[in-house]
Amino acid sequence: MSQVFEGYERQYCEVSANLSRKCTAAAALNGEQKKQKLSEIKAGLDDAEALIRKMDLEARSLQPGVKATLLAKLREYKTDLNNLKAEVKRLTSPNANLAARDELLESGMADAMMVSADQRGRLLMSTERLNHSTDRIKESRRTMLETEELGVSILQDLHQQRQSLLHAHNNLHGVDDNIGRSKKILTAMSRRMSRNKWIIGSTITALVIAIALILYFKLR
Repeated sequence: MSQVFEGYERQYCEVSANLSRKCTAAAALNGEQKKQKLSEIKAGLDDAEALIRKMDLEARSLQPGVKATLLAKLREYKTDLNNLKAEVKRLTSPNANLAARDELLESGMADAMMVSADQRGRLLMSTERLNHSTDRIKESRRTMLETEELGVSILQDLHQQRQSLLHAHNNLHGVDDNIGRSKKILTAMSRRMSRNKWIIGSTITALVIAIALILYFKLR
């Protein structure tokens, strides 16, 4: 549903209801007061026609499914406007007051005006229902957007956790490398110690042999 169309629709319903009240009031007036009231009504009709044209343009610019629904409503508004124009035409006729009385008393003018008012009432009720439906759609859309934002936030948190795990993994690799280097150093030190022990043992053995030989030759 188009918010622009809804705005024009609300304005038209208000103008239509106002024109209906003015037509009822003008039927009971005479002279300059009636002329002034009719002038106000004609200005209102111009505003109503302008709103009808705007709604028509807006409806035809929408998607086919929405367009068909709005054009059907627009036909009802055009019928309502034609009824208002007919009422104004009767009010501006030379025998308007007499004709109005005769119609009210004999041909059911009151019923016609009641039907028109009832039609406008139905249009207003339809507008309200559409507004409620629009509000529900907006609420559903807001909930969807909030859910989407929550999903994006969760994905961002997961991405950050993944980065943290990758960083920890890299740190563990660094620790493994350090442990490997330390192990190599300890192995080299162990080999040097073993070699040094062998050298010292060999040296001690050689000294013992040399001392033994010296003692042997001296005591001989």
